[in-house]
Amino acid sequence: MEKLVYLILSRTKDKFDMVYVGDCPKTDEKSFFTSHDQFKCWLQKSGSEQSLYLAIYPMFESSEAKRHNVIQKIIAQYKPPCNNDEISEPKPDYVVRVSEESDKDSEESDKDSEESDKDSEESDKD
Repeated sequence: MEKLVYLILSRTKDKFDMVYVGDCPKTDEKSFFTSHDQFKCWLQKSGSEQSLYLAIYPMFESSEAKRHNVIQKIIAQYKPPCNNDEISEPKPDYVVRVSEESDKDSEESDKDSEESDKDSEESDKD
């Protein structure tokens, strides 16, 4: 196998669920999948090795960055359970800025709440 993205699927009756997505730069190992560090997770999610299926997307002329981009899109869309540690929260396209006025307002509201706390404590004593 050389330069591809692969999906590990679990089959239940006529339904396939994605369990894992990964890439392979190049390997000739016959035990590539069974020696994979997530193999136990695949088995746990599928119930048995007989329920595991493999889908391959060949990307022969692709760079590692291109394959990683495809994988991240698949993970973001389908959230395969054995990729949990690879799920990154998307960063927003905007930045929240706080103006000086809102800082002053929040300081004043903090003072007001402190004063009301003191008032309620004093009324509790009476």
